[in-house]
Amino acid sequence: MKLFSSLLLLSLTSLATACAGGTAQEPPATAETVASDPPPSTDSAPAPTSNIVQTAAAAGSFSTLVAAVKAAGLVETLSGPGPFTVFAPTDEAFKKLPPGTVESLLKPENKDKLVAVLTYHVVPGSVMAKDVVARKSLKTVQGQDLAVAVNGSDVHINGALLTKADIVASNGVIHVIDSVVLPK
Repeated sequence: MKLFSSLLLLSLTSLATACAGGTAQEPPATAETVASDPPPSTDSAPAPTSNIVQTAAAAGSFSTLVAAVKAAGLVETLSGPGPFTVFAPTDEAFKKLPPGTVESLLKPENKDKLVAVLTYHVVPGSVMAKDVVARKSLKTVQGQDLAVAVNGSDVHINGALLTKADIVASNGVIHVIDSVVLPK
């Protein structure tokens, strides 16, 4: 559990760092761009040095996710070697939840529920977008599957729209989604 916590936090930090580069809204990732985008070059770009947690924290649009990772005790796990794939909901995604949901999950007595929700957003290994769209489901660290659906040019993860893909961190990859996905 400690390893998973470290991995989840690491994935979120890397997301923040990778997303910190600007304030312009990018169009959502599409099935076409995901399938056709070449993989990141290993020749021209240095390997990322920020882990998932550092990346998410630096981005500025994942403060709720980072706070949740801290409250769940997953920082060390998600900062570990991984690799992890994190489907990271933005602050705006958390605002779509019913009022009081986030506050309730952040209470110490609900830590187990919070861990379950967060780990439901994490898949073991580095699963790049081109591999995500080739699958019908992905097994999460939490144990349940995430459904993958490609509708025209949109990619959905359990109904959440994938808006940015392949944010590479030192210990995995982050894909940004527009909604929080909840385990059953």
